[in-house]
Amino acid sequence: MSTPFFELIHQSKKSKARVGRIHTAHGVIDTPTFVPVATNGALKSVDMVHANDLGIDLMFANTYHLILHPGADVVAAAGGIHSFIGRDRPMITDSGGFQVFSLMYGGVTQELKSSGKKQIKSSVLSVTEEGVLFRSYRDGSPVFLTPESSVQAQKQIGADIIIPLDELLPFHATSSKMRSSLDRTHRWEERSLNEHLRNPLYQKMYGVVHGGLDRGLRALSARFLTEHAFDGYAIGGSLGTCSDDMVAMLVDLMPHLDPARPRHLLGIGDLCSLESCIPLGIDSFDSAHPTKCARHGLLLVDGGCIKIKQAQYKNAHVPVDSECDCMLCKNFSAAYLHHLFKAHEATAHTLASIHNIRYMVKYMARMRSAIMRDEI
Repeated sequence: MSTPFFELIHQSKKSKARVGRIHTAHGVIDTPTFVPVATNGALKSVDMVHANDLGIDLMFANTYHLILHPGADVVAAAGGIHSFIGRDRPMITDSGGFQVFSLMYGGVTQELKSSGKKQIKSSVLSVTEEGVLFRSYRDGSPVFLTPESSVQAQKQIGADIIIPLDELLPFHATSSKMRSSLDRTHRWEERSLNEHLRNPLYQKMYGVVHGGLDRGLRALSARFLTEHAFDGYAIGGSLGTCSDDMVAMLVDLMPHLDPARPRHLLGIGDLCSLESCIPLGIDSFDSAHPTKCARHGLLLVDGGCIKIKQAQYKNAHVPVDSECDCMLCKNFSAAYLHHLFKAHEATAHTLASIHNIRYMVKYMARMRSAIMRDEI
């Protein structure tokens, strides 16, 4: 009997948290897991040689950036994303839609300031039933992204898990626009799935659950995806303006998702969110949070974070975290890292990023152990 794509190992008796394994052509992913974002096929400030030693089960790369440079054909000519970047472990790519549509609305902060009234200057030229036309941020050339072309690009890139094209609306969208957008997203996702199934290769496809904070639309989206042959769920779209909004939406949504398929929460990976969402049964989380923190001199440790640029660390000739086995903590002191940041040395970002990613990997391992003991 063949091994299923998702294997449930243990369901907690205390919550909906669960431990599982996702089986891919490039190895097993132990869940719940944290997925670092390698936007251009590289973690910020960390080369893949060092990244491969951090215990990362799954890494996220962005189709939008890779199709604009170097081009999906270049990645394919190298033998696919694994060969191109020097990683033999599982990879996941998105459709490119998130980056394209976020260009229309900006981030949540910009949305809150404008409340949807201010039109943000956008490189998106048009959105039609066929797809989305936008200008490359690199040279201004027009690029037309369709459900089929997104899947074709992800086939060339060669990630283990791929995602269909979806339409992203801002959180302030009206109910009628949200429903219309959801219907289009479902049509695009069905076209994406059909294109994928023409030549599945070793790849699996997650359907994207949309609907904003509307319980009915979220349930409708979950039902649509469950009725189709998607291998898992990627929970996307507007997650609200605060953690409470997101958690409330997830509490309502999770019962509508098939427990035999893995659930991924798109773009979320800070520690507070993980603590809230793991007990709900989310299996994987992607975020640039650890590397972004690192670039600002914030080192993740149990109980919070260390602000390494503060003066108190100037003479701290001890490891940042004596319990950590990362390259920074095994070889250098907090004082040295403080010095590197103050001297504006690029090595500071590298060492801090290595520490933060390794911390997240170990944190998730602890979460899995706690779930196995029914403590979460």
